[in-house]
Amino acid sequence: MPDQYTNRTARLEARIAPEALAVVRRAAEIQGRSVSDFVVAAAQEAAQKTVSEVEVIRLSREAQEQFVKLLTRPPKLNPAMKKAFARHRNLVRK
Repeated sequence: MPDQYTNRTARLEARIAPEALAVVRRAAEIQGRSVSDFVVAAAQEAAQKTVSEVEVIRLSREAQEQFVKLLTRPPKLNPAMKKAFARHRNLVRK
């Protein structure tokens, strides 16, 4: 694709209290960024953190060991699981 299509930017507008804008301006100035760049970077960082909190599963050491154990040495299937697998197999084939 030509650069004119891959480098498009989207516009984001927001209302902000004057006191909050003053803090944002000061923080942007400290980092040597424009207000717009500062806000986008902060929003992106917050968004990535929010998404990772939902998508990344964190386990304790004990839970990690139990998970690996179940993957490497799964328990024998009980009759209900065998029936469920057979039913799934029949449903997927159709």
